[in-house]
Amino acid sequence: MSALFPYGLFELSFWGYVAVTFVTIQVMFLGVTLYLHRDQSHGGLTLHPVLRHLFRFWLWYSSGVVTKEWVAVHRRHHAYADKVGDPHSPLIFGLRRVVLEGYELYSAATRDSSLVRNYGKGTPDDWIERNLYSRHPNLGLVLFSLTFLVLFGIPAILMVVVHLSAQPFFAGGVVNGLGHAVGYRSFEMPSTATNLVPWGMLLGGEELHNNHHAFPRSARFAVQRWEFDIGWFWICAFRAVGLARVRYVAPRPHLEHRRSELDVDTVNALFTNRMHVLREYARRVVLPVCRELARREPRGSVPAMTPRLLIRHPTLLAEEAKRALRELLDRYEVLRRVVEYREGLQHLWNDASANQARAVGQLKEWCARAEASGIRALREFSLGLPAYGAAR
Repeated sequence: MSALFPYGLFELSFWGYVAVTFVTIQVMFLGVTLYLHRDQSHGGLTLHPVLRHLFRFWLWYSSGVVTKEWVAVHRRHHAYADKVGDPHSPLIFGLRRVVLEGYELYSAATRDSSLVRNYGKGTPDDWIERNLYSRHPNLGLVLFSLTFLVLFGIPAILMVVVHLSAQPFFAGGVVNGLGHAVGYRSFEMPSTATNLVPWGMLLGGEELHNNHHAFPRSARFAVQRWEFDIGWFWICAFRAVGLARVRYVAPRPHLEHRRSELDVDTVNALFTNRMHVLREYARRVVLPVCRELARREPRGSVPAMTPRLLIRHPTLLAEEAKRALRELLDRYEVLRRVVEYREGLQHLWNDASANQARAVGQLKEWCARAEASGIRALREFSLGLPAYGAAR
């Protein structure tokens, strides 16, 4: 036994230890994204009870996570995204603190019993949850560490340290921190959420954070056709063998460009795909108008930041940026009209659910005014709206 002790029951090569650690971390991330996030927090995915319990056990065993606490903190994050009350917003606490102290912020939120009670509803409350998982969350970590020591000996010390550091740093710090600070934004909304990279491979697809905030209930985080969500790959695999059921995915516009009629179907399709429509408005109206204005005006008179100011959600602009935007809108009528037409579309969506017939009339009026506006990009955009009537 003494000869075996330094390397436990299994002596591996350096890359063998790396592979085992990588796999245990990936299974943990898979449990976070599929079970805690997409199934328990938002309900866009329903996992088979056996799969649910396997993930629940592994998360307790390998990370000490309590389902109700994780779900409650995450739902609170969505309810107060980047506002006072958000448990881990870089906008509130600062990027450095969220990245380096994300676990501490999470732990502080879980100690708020009213937060956990109000936002953790619907999570497991069976005998094993009450008497083991929730009551003794650290016991799993102890058993996990002892198991690794028996299996791998001294190298297990570093393996366990890396494993236990992965979730607080990557899931807590990187996704909740950098995922609200760097990357690209496919969709504008009050939250600062970004997509870190278009290929969510290493963090279970959680890298596509902007997409998730745009469509929180979606079981698939990839929205653009060139994005990849490894979590969705596993969902499809589990669904194929009857271990998962998808309840909701983010809509993707289905366009029929030969359509020319504006009707109730068009209004419904525009409402369903409103995030996509706003994205197209920025791409096909705001950017072309800004480029044309920059070409027409004296060199340097139109600030380079103009498109960003017009596209960024107003609630996320700092006071200086808001002042700069007001000056631009006062100076250039074409920019003011572009913003007004966008707001008109959004008001139309707000009325659509209340009175569809009235919304159709408002949409026809909006398109007529857009076509007569004298703004070429706006006219072309309005002519393309009837194609959304084919959405399904």
